[in-house]
Amino acid sequence: MAKQELDTRFAKFGTVSFASVTQVNDFIGHLEGGKLMGTRCKDCGKHFFPPRAHCYQSLSGNMEWFEVTGKGKLVSYSTLQYAPTGFTDDLPYTIALVDYGDYKVFGRIDRSVPVGELSVGMEMKAVVSKTSNDKLTYVFQKA
Repeated sequence: MAKQELDTRFAKFGTVSFASVTQVNDFIGHLEGGKLMGTRCKDCGKHFFPPRAHCYQSLSGNMEWFEVTGKGKLVSYSTLQYAPTGFTDDLPYTIALVDYGDYKVFGRIDRSVPVGELSVGMEMKAVVSKTSNDKLTYVFQKA
């Protein structure tokens, strides 16, 4: 029997990778293709971001991928002056929650967006990006 290779693509994500293997490693393949993806339960329609392999509502593993596209509304944001180990070199940075209607996405505001121009309710969009250490991520930009 052939030895199966371990799929460690998730180690390519984020500033600090705490896990190299997940049940949603295809998330990284989508990022490499320039797409930010979540998952949706085919049984109940619940959307998930970050993506999940199983739905907590229907207890189903019957999931499909959907692309995070279009504009969302900025719900909340905060500029961090302190950060956990591994993130301190990025300080200060601004995190945010953006509402896309059926789901919300948590992430960072792109450094090109001045904090003084942010306001709750403004339209934002999530785009695939790279970290300073050349790992895959996504950020919010003004829509």
